[in-house]
Amino acid sequence: MRHPSTAPRGLFRAGANLGLAVALAILLAGCAGTPPSSSTTGSSAAPATSEIVLASTTSTQDSGLFKVLIPAFEKDNPTYTVKVVAVGSGEALKLGENKDADVLLVHSPKAEVSFVASGFGEYRKQVMYNDFVIVGPSADPAGIKGDTKASDAFKKIAAASATFVARGDGSGTDTKEQSIWTSATVTPKGQAWYLSTGQGMGEVLKLTSEKQGYTLSDRATYLTMKDSLKLEILDEGDKALFNQYGVIPVAGAKNVAGAHAFADWITGPKGQAVVRSFGVEKFGRPLFIPNAQ
Repeated sequence: MRHPSTAPRGLFRAGANLGLAVALAILLAGCAGTPPSSSTTGSSAAPATSEIVLASTTSTQDSGLFKVLIPAFEKDNPTYTVKVVAVGSGEALKLGENKDADVLLVHSPKAEVSFVASGFGEYRKQVMYNDFVIVGPSADPAGIKGDTKASDAFKKIAAASATFVARGDGSGTDTKEQSIWTSATVTPKGQAWYLSTGQGMGEVLKLTSEKQGYTLSDRATYLTMKDSLKLEILDEGDKALFNQYGVIPVAGAKNVAGAHAFADWITGPKGQAVVRSFGVEKFGRPLFIPNAQ
């Protein structure tokens, strides 16, 4: 009987090769069963962009400001994209309360201050301003042209039972309009000549033109749409027609970092420069005056 030590060399070589093959198979099987790391799949990598939901007014939308402002912001902040929800300021504030928006750009200062004081907004900063104007047909049946007080013009419109088309949507424009009626000691709601639409500024201007009535508009939206309207500015310049816009990051927003980035940018040098230049080429003057503090 041959001792194992005297076994043929080929047998040892074959056994060794078999052992290596088995070990290699086990090793490969183990590697195949190991989940790939997150670094190779990218599953934990940050997304290329992060969406910011901006709730704002129809005036900033209808004036065309966002067509310039949003691309400029996204160019300077390539990790963010902005989704604009254009509604009245009142509705924008409600979206903020429900955290359905990350940041607000609105123009209803008293409501904005209350929003922040109630804990719904982190802070409020001034961004820009323009003014409201009273527009109507060139025939001016109520005879308001040239009035220096908006409340006097509203009194004449009511006295003449002239058609007045109102937003009626809780927007900043609607709030301003109601304050002027209060100053004029007139209650227009329910009157046959007073049409409350619940529409945005652009739609209200179109209807006012069709009805050849009067309305209160922010200057920017009116100027942007002027060529398609049969309306003219009849009264302007009253201090009561001042129109301030503010930005508010929503407290507990889904995209807190994005809200801060937008608020910082629009109140910073680059954002203010975009606001300052908007409208100059077409109208010879800016449609909004930057006044961030």
